[in-house]
Amino acid sequence: MTSAVTARPTAGIAPDRFRQAFRRHPAGVVVITADVGGGPVGFTATSLTSLSLTPPLVSFGIATTSSSWPHVQRAATAVVNFLADDQESVARTFATSGIDRFAAPTDWARLPDGEPVLRGSAGWLRVGIEQLVPAGDHRLVIARVEEAHVEAGRGPLLFHDGTYHSL
Repeated sequence: MTSAVTARPTAGIAPDRFRQAFRRHPAGVVVITADVGGGPVGFTATSLTSLSLTPPLVSFGIATTSSSWPHVQRAATAVVNFLADDQESVARTFATSGIDRFAAPTDWARLPDGEPVLRGSAGWLRVGIEQLVPAGDHRLVIARVEEAHVEAGRGPLLFHDGTYHSL
């Protein structure tokens, strides 16, 4: 027996209702960083997903209106920084538009290949960007994990119902 899937001619729910529904879904907080030669860029995200074990792939979303988007669009690599439970100020900094997110007091360094990485995080992944998939007003970035670092004893920063939390 075969069944056909019929596309529904709808635009979906209103953006406010969509946000309201996802406020109930807790998510880990990361900062994605990259540098394509014009200086480091980064943004806060809660859309990180483990996508595949073999090969090791992750995905995350980025708004095409984000100041970081033109850089991520051209980047070959990026770093996913898993924020620790004491890094709420870092999350807020990288979620703020129109500022130098890497200025003091942001504590960061460069990996051997030049990617910016945030110090004090619970861990990080160095990823090679493989695909940019159009998804509404965002792009879904699919990336292969090339290197991973985990800090033992560092709890994660979580986002739920519009506020940051720790476990």
